[in-house]
Amino acid sequence: MPNLASTYLGLKISNPIIVASSGLTDSIEKIIELEVHGAGAIVLKSLFEEEIIMEMDEQIQNMTNRPFVYPETFDYMNEEPEEDTVRKYLRLIREAKAAVSIPIIASINCVSAQKWTYFAQEIEKAGADALEINLFVLPTDMNRTGDENEQIYYDVLKTVKEQVALPIALKISPYHSNLSNLIKRLDDMNADGIVMFNRFYSPDFDINTLRVTSGQILSNADDYKNSLRWTGIMSERVNCSLAGTTGIHTSESIIKHLLAGADAVQIASILYQNGPEYIDVLSKEIYAWMEEHNFKSIEDFKGKMSQSKSNDPAAFERVQFMKNFRNFVL
Repeated sequence: MPNLASTYLGLKISNPIIVASSGLTDSIEKIIELEVHGAGAIVLKSLFEEEIIMEMDEQIQNMTNRPFVYPETFDYMNEEPEEDTVRKYLRLIREAKAAVSIPIIASINCVSAQKWTYFAQEIEKAGADALEINLFVLPTDMNRTGDENEQIYYDVLKTVKEQVALPIALKISPYHSNLSNLIKRLDDMNADGIVMFNRFYSPDFDINTLRVTSGQILSNADDYKNSLRWTGIMSERVNCSLAGTTGIHTSESIIKHLLAGADAVQIASILYQNGPEYIDVLSKEIYAWMEEHNFKSIEDFKGKMSQSKSNDPAAFERVQFMKNFRNFVL
């Protein structure tokens, strides 16, 4: 009988389907339901760097405005009667760990290695199994070089790694001058995992009201191709775990990522559309495919179609359609 178990960030997961950080993972009730329907792991809804810094600054300001301030005064910050966003997040981690048996991965959305990084220690104390750092610097500052932008990735990983023993995954974008070099350097710095790729807000225009609006929020079923390409390229060239995300809507796209060398995939949009019970459907379809092809475990076929094992490695680096259009007829 096929076994869907995999290993991600050094964590044993019952199957490679991880629920991505989203509104689907922001409460105990939702997390329990996701486990019931077969999620291999959960990435909690992200806490933003700005939220951590703002609440820390407010608490320090409250303390220093008092007439007598001693170092012990700051202990009060852990005893405030009102539960702020940061404390709620830590409580969510603790309650999730008590309520389910699958790995709980905390998530921080950040753009720097500034004051927020201390919070990784609190996440570790709360019992999270790992931390995913969703990091992207939109390269709009014309006075900053590409190297300066990418240095932020290295600084964040180094700073957090120095503070915790938790497995650390970086959820990154594909927008780099040399993506393979970036991923290799992060791997050399002992990143435990790379998640490819984060999905961004995209502005759009309303041509009737002449206002800037939001582009499509949910991914499309064809959006996984870039993640598939880079998973296949980096597989077996780095030691860290690889996870594909964005546009993964079917068991077929999950299987493709595993064939490319991913240890797991992260899904959200398709669960918004079909509900958490769709995880059961995906798992059963993967099981049936493995049974049909006589694969007993994920390891039997993981990376089987990666670039390093491909008979046509150039296909992973082809960027023009000339060959395809040669016989293309409307």
